[in-house]
Amino acid sequence: MTDAVLYESAGHVVTITYNRPDALNAINGALRTGLNDAFTRFRDDEHAWVAIITGAGRAFSVGADLKDGEGSIGTFAGTFWEKPTINSFESGWEIFKPVIAAVNGYCLGYGLTLVTWCDFVIASERAEFGYPEAKLGAPAIVGAIRLPQRINWQYAMELLLTGERISAVRSRHLPMLEAIRFGETMRKVAAGTEDALEGGRAAREGRRPEWRGR
Repeated sequence: MTDAVLYESAGHVVTITYNRPDALNAINGALRTGLNDAFTRFRDDEHAWVAIITGAGRAFSVGADLKDGEGSIGTFAGTFWEKPTINSFESGWEIFKPVIAAVNGYCLGYGLTLVTWCDFVIASERAEFGYPEAKLGAPAIVGAIRLPQRINWQYAMELLLTGERISAVRSRHLPMLEAIRFGETMRKVAAGTEDALEGGRAAREGRRPEWRGR
């Protein structure tokens, strides 16, 4: 593990953190090596059941470091299950454990590509997603393969072809199953509020509820 990537265990949960906040967690050789090592460690640790991926500071990751890009592609030796491509970012994903992306800010390029591999994505209101490669004249190869599997085709094409960014995805942009899951999650959040308890009491007592916004 390198200082560019933090690896923390708490019970059966591992948190892997991009740790170049001054560079908005842009991926250079050190960070790429750290990520490969972190995922290998998580994969091989039988006591690690779930991984959460996030970024230090105000970005998840802005993608490849254009000022210090040597090694950002990285290398990966492959395994019995999967042989590597030229890009280590497309390798090493024979991980049969849940991986959660906690997106706390800018999530661009390689950063968004990693998110497309995750099983769950939780995005803050500050999250921004995009593939700036389109504005640099370079295609996002893995993103073009994976993103349309995650979101509707037209939204995927908008990101891939224009390089524009979108904010955290809402239920109207989600496929039906994900939209339902999102809605049910929000239902549980709302059910834990004081107003939800007041609404139930008022209904049982046959009176108008007194909302307090709590």
